[in-house]
Amino acid sequence: MRRPRYESSAPKQTVSLTLNSDLYAKAKRLGINASRVAEQALADAYAARADELLKAQIAEELQALDAFAEAHGSFPALAREHKRPADEAV
Repeated sequence: MRRPRYESSAPKQTVSLTLNSDLYAKAKRLGINASRVAEQALADAYAARADELLKAQIAEELQALDAFAEAHGSFPALAREHKRPADEAV
């Protein structure tokens, strides 16, 4: 099971947002909860950015593995060579 990206039961914090006044008034008249919408939009943006950063980190680490393999051979091949009995022909 994946861990949540943030603690959903954390206490609420009052923040100041600057919104288009006409849009806010119309949304409020329709019963749209701006705080709920803002929180969900922020959670979605956070998840997207965290995914981007993780993908970049993985790509960087894969590049490092490729560079290591190019310089020293693949890790599985090195491990097999290390475990091969001394009397076994190469």
